[in-house]
Amino acid sequence: MLILAKFSRDKVAVLGASIVLIAMIIAVLAPLLAPYPGDVAASHLLTRLKPPSFEHPFGTDNLGRDILSRVILGTRGALTIALMVVGTAMLIGVPLGLIAGYYPGWLPEAIMRVTDIFLAVPQLILALALAQLMGPSLQSAMLALTLTYWPFFTRIVYGEARRLKVSLFIDALQCIGAGGARILFLHILPNAISPIIVRATIGMGFTILVAAVLGFLGMGATPPDPDWGLAIAESRQYLPDAWWFSTFPGLAIFITVLGFNLLGDGLRDIVDPRLRRSR
Repeated sequence: MLILAKFSRDKVAVLGASIVLIAMIIAVLAPLLAPYPGDVAASHLLTRLKPPSFEHPFGTDNLGRDILSRVILGTRGALTIALMVVGTAMLIGVPLGLIAGYYPGWLPEAIMRVTDIFLAVPQLILALALAQLMGPSLQSAMLALTLTYWPFFTRIVYGEARRLKVSLFIDALQCIGAGGARILFLHILPNAISPIIVRATIGMGFTILVAAVLGFLGMGATPPDPDWGLAIAESRQYLPDAWWFSTFPGLAIFITVLGFNLLGDGLRDIVDPRLRRSR
């Protein structure tokens, strides 16, 4: 309750949480909220590139499809990609970080050197290279994002495990004969969960942004999938006349990523007050 009270006093974090909650509701109820849910693969050439109106509040695209419906349906795809990428990256990175931070020897050293290699290259550039090697598809984009994001969790958990393993309660557990796996997953991991949650929250927003970039460059979702990045790519040749074609998918990316970043900042302030934002 104390944590909830502290979080509720941070208006910026509450705004971020509200945006994330609304995005999740839209993603779950997307087929019900979209005015034209069956319009994904259709084409209506007589109504192509119509400006925003009462019938089409966000206008129509180059094939006459309702942009509002595609933005709403694209919310489900964006959040699904983010959840799967971040979740899989956690399953890979967290155990590796625990092993590297707790055990001595050559294996932890090898894990951290590989982690450093991945972290030395900007994630976007590495994801683009991997997606290009595997071929343009949504599955390739998700795999590329996962392979480039797990090192962030490994580095964070490694630092926490190194800090906690010299604690007195870990010495006590070792004295009574507790096994390494039990110490790692029942004692060190619960004490390191807060920074993991913060990294995952911020990572959701960044993953949505990078996935949109991959879609924009033709290495993510493929037509006729309702993808925000793909929609912006398709709209380039119709600018600036059909401004609504790119504006509303771009706003969807901006608002969703902003929500996750604000929420992550708020959680970070609670986890480590030393990093609190100046107000």
